[in-house]
Amino acid sequence: MDQLSFEFESRSPAPAGAPAWPASNLAPEQMARVLEQHADYKVLRRLVPKADYGPAPADLVPADARRLLVLDTETTGLSHQADKIIELAMLSVQVDARSGLPFGPVTVFEGFEDPGMPIPSIAQQVTGITDDMVRGQRLADDAVVAMVSAADLVVAHNAGFDRPFVEARFAAFREKAWACSFMDIDWKAAGAESAKLSALAHDHGWFYDAHRAQVDCHALLQVLCEPVGDGGQNGLALLMAAAQRPSFKLRATGAPFEAKDKLKARAYRWDAEARVWYCALAGEEALAAELAWLRAEVYGARPARVELEALDGLVRYSARPGMKRQEEVPLAP
Repeated sequence: MDQLSFEFESRSPAPAGAPAWPASNLAPEQMARVLEQHADYKVLRRLVPKADYGPAPADLVPADARRLLVLDTETTGLSHQADKIIELAMLSVQVDARSGLPFGPVTVFEGFEDPGMPIPSIAQQVTGITDDMVRGQRLADDAVVAMVSAADLVVAHNAGFDRPFVEARFAAFREKAWACSFMDIDWKAAGAESAKLSALAHDHGWFYDAHRAQVDCHALLQVLCEPVGDGGQNGLALLMAAAQRPSFKLRATGAPFEAKDKLKARAYRWDAEARVWYCALAGEEALAAELAWLRAEVYGARPARVELEALDGLVRYSARPGMKRQEEVPLAP
């Protein structure tokens, strides 16, 4: 079963009227189809990477085509300042901006890089990448830069992790807009129990060997081709739209100590170094609503100003700051 596998878990005896297990010797796909008809089984098929998404739409014009770069890294650790990339994978594919559907062949890049240090044991356990696999290896700079230069948008499932690593290694990534499929899509509102990539793949009936860069990229691309929730748009369309919207990092400067529980409950995070609560907001409407909430629930009648950091796709998820400004919290009407 090199191209297909399935797994199932029986929860109860077969209900009356359920299809009986066939006595004949069936091929794996036939067995999977039989199980799919039974309410007590869920079938997962191994995700098969796609090398080509087919011809371009007949009515496509050049202005509607976008080239997306789906990216994943494996590293020696979590700090982009102290750790290094040991594997980089990228998929480059054209997408119809109207539908969000990819078309044409997928260009694949994958390579190892010797980090110049022993790979910590925990990183080896997670990735399966050993010192012997990377020894003397180096990512092909020209090939990476060529793929990045051709891209209109870079997508990663945890862009806040991947972007600082690749920007430290390749300056070309700093000139591109980015979107994060983990943060920029409200998977919970779409009905997903988890935003982990493996869980999202399971929701669509796939499983794969995670924590290797290229297969993670293929899994992400295929997940993003599927409709998200009941809105009809797929993940790629949502990410292209998200990359165009401004977002903000709001720091609730001067928030009274007694408001900390309210801020925490509203998903604000504490910046211990700056000693301030902050949150991320997607778009002007979200910003206006948040300022109104802060006035009503945190600042009350006292004068208040917050610090805003405006982020666009060129700096969002990077280690570089956006444009900062002070803004007064408007008084309640």
